[in-house]
Amino acid sequence: MTRKKILGSHVKRLLSGVSDHGRRHLTEVETDLLQTNLLLEEAIEKLTRNFMAIHEAVSAQQATIELLLQGGDPSAEDKARLKEMNEQVSGYVNAAITSMQFQDMTSQLIDRTLKRVTGLREFLGTLGAHGAEVVPESGSDEIVDLLSKVSMALAIQSLELRSVLRKAVSQKHLESGDIELF
Repeated sequence: MTRKKILGSHVKRLLSGVSDHGRRHLTEVETDLLQTNLLLEEAIEKLTRNFMAIHEAVSAQQATIELLLQGGDPSAEDKARLKEMNEQVSGYVNAAITSMQFQDMTSQLIDRTLKRVTGLREFLGTLGAHGAEVVPESGSDEIVDLLSKVSMALAIQSLELRSVLRKAVSQKHLESGDIELF
C-alpha cells in the first residue's frame, strides 16, 4: 500500500469515527431531552389535576364550615362528608407530592445530557489539540503516526464516556413501581 493510500485510510477512519461518535452522543442527548420533556408534561398534568381536586374538595367543605360559623348544627351526614373530604384532600396532596418526584428523574437526565455534551466537547478538543500538531512540512509517516495517536486517544475518551453514561435514570414511584429510562 502506498503512503498516500495509508494516509487516506487513516484520515477516512478518523473522520468516520469522529462523525459516528458525535452523531451517537447527539442522538442520546436528543433522547434524554425528549424524556425530560415527557416527564415534565406528565408531572404538570398530574399536579394540575390534583390541585384542582383539592380546590373542589375545599370548596365543598366551605358550605359546612359556613353553617358552623353561623351557629348551625351540622347533621351526621355533614360531619361524615367533612371527614371524607378531609381524607380526600390528604390523598390529593399526597398525589401532588408524588407527582413532584419528576424533579429527581429530570435532574438525572439533565446531568447525563450535560456529561454527554461535555464529553463531546472534550472529544473535539482532543481532536483539535492533536490537529494543531500537524504542520505543513509534516511527512506522510508523521501524519500517519499522529493520526494513530489521535485515534487511540479518541477511542479511550469514547470508552470512558460510555462507561460513565451506562447508568440508567430511574426513580421509584409510590403508585406505579420502578420506572427506568434508558
